[in-house]
Amino acid sequence: MNTPQAQQLVDGKLGAASDRATYPILDPATGREIGVAPDSTAEDVDAAIAAARRAFDETEWSTDTGLRVRCLRQLHRALLDHADDFRALTTAEVGMPSFMMGAAGFDVPVGGLAWMTDLAERYEYETDLGVAEPMGIPTRRTVRREAVGVVAAITPWNVPNQINLAKVGPALAAGCTVVLKPAPDTPWVAAELGRLAAEHTDLPAGVLNVVTPRSNEVAAVLSSDPRVDMVSFTGSTATGRAIMAAAAPTLKRTFLELGGKSAAIVLDDADVGAAAGATAFAACIHAGQGCALTTRLVVPRERYDEAVEVAAATMAGIGVKDPGDPSAICGPVISAAQRDRVAAYLALAAEEGGRFATGGHVIDRDGYWVEPTVVAGLDNTSRLAQEEIFGPVLVVIPHGGDDDAVRIANDSEYGLSGSVDSADLDRARAVARRIRTGTLAVNGGVWFSADAPFGGYKQSGLGREMGVAGFEEYLETKTIAEPA
Repeated sequence: MNTPQAQQLVDGKLGAASDRATYPILDPATGREIGVAPDSTAEDVDAAIAAARRAFDETEWSTDTGLRVRCLRQLHRALLDHADDFRALTTAEVGMPSFMMGAAGFDVPVGGLAWMTDLAERYEYETDLGVAEPMGIPTRRTVRREAVGVVAAITPWNVPNQINLAKVGPALAAGCTVVLKPAPDTPWVAAELGRLAAEHTDLPAGVLNVVTPRSNEVAAVLSSDPRVDMVSFTGSTATGRAIMAAAAPTLKRTFLELGGKSAAIVLDDADVGAAAGATAFAACIHAGQGCALTTRLVVPRERYDEAVEVAAATMAGIGVKDPGDPSAICGPVISAAQRDRVAAYLALAAEEGGRFATGGHVIDRDGYWVEPTVVAGLDNTSRLAQEEIFGPVLVVIPHGGDDDAVRIANDSEYGLSGSVDSADLDRARAVARRIRTGTLAVNGGVWFSADAPFGGYKQSGLGREMGVAGFEEYLETKTIAEPA
């Protein structure tokens, strides 16, 4: 890699933590150290919040759309100019297979930044409601959309470029200032985004800050500090609840994109083998470390054995490979802790009475590896079917018809994504409309796009990311009335 060592960005300055402490960055494929990150202190986080507050309150960033558009286009250009190094860094730090760089790993989020910048340029920030006579008084009403303020963007390790840019892009485009705090497993790609912003754009100091504390206690300040107006968080539902509670005393706006346990429903007129193979393939992508992946395969009871067999053959054929291999689909999980978490679920599957149609074990090699696994013999009440595992594990569940399939899909605390397959498009649409989830793929349709909002129902979160709805998460609404 040709990427400079990770530095934090505070008030326009790149550098080390204030006490110069660091922590190691590990390659998930080998477990070896590939760099170090600044272990940002409480003082560093405080300085970042102060800089963001000052930049919002004392500069023209929030009101100068032209400046914002110019800076974001400069950042987009810098990302394209450094794309090869950024992709290599992502594969090394995240363990993400290189084929994903053409999608959610890099290209799609970078394209999304350009789309969001164009939206900011053409967006109507004021709407004239015309003249009315409320309480008999002739009045002209104008609705303005204005930046929320200082945003704390707290991001996870699984697809960091996508999620970093899905928060930083619209927040900056809307006129907010940002403190970005990445997961300590993947600080480098966030630090590199900060470096490109500092060295290749005209962003005023303090508009974008990047801090990389390892301590959860240090990071928690972002959710409770009264100078922060909004917290935008992607991660586990448990952490989302804690952030929401911490933000409550100051009534911060919160955007939460949380867990998922999405169901792939196959109706009895569908090509069960094709659907089972496609779902098994998807569950292997990036070692199953995607919140919106379909990890429950819900198939007709009379075709259950066929679905299990096809899913198992697909996963066994994929196997695991070094993420730098262009043919890799399933690489390592992010860390020893995540590997052990998945291993605990595999042990639980056996305890609950499930059987492994393929896989079922961690792999004894350098790095953090788990076999792609198909679990059969469990119903939707099992913990394997109810809890988010975040590994390459697919649970196959039988259904007894459309109504039963809908019941199973909705019998979850989550509601993030899902899919429906049927030979009859109208039938598939009818089932899709009954699923309580934020995104759905019907017969292989793809919802993941810069202009399409993404988010969840129930305990999968609050609000939407991407699309116009994702931009408007970072805007307040003001109504102004004046005599007509």
